[in-house]
Amino acid sequence: MKSTLYVEYQEKQLAEKDLIAKAKTLWTESGKKISELTSLHIYVKPEENMAYCVFNEDIKAEFTLD
Repeated sequence: MKSTLYVEYQEKQLAEKDLIAKAKTLWTESGKKISELTSLHIYVKPEENMAYCVFNEDIKAEFTLD
């Protein structure tokens, strides 16, 4: 099955793949390798214009939705 997820809020459209790419960029910019990433949870709060990430069940990060 192929699926695509979009979040739409106040004239913005965010694709799941773009949110994952931003999260992975945060991960690698912190000096870690993609191969070290075992799990990723992204929580989107459009009303705050933010996405919150939890990497490998315990490392937290966040980014704006712009």
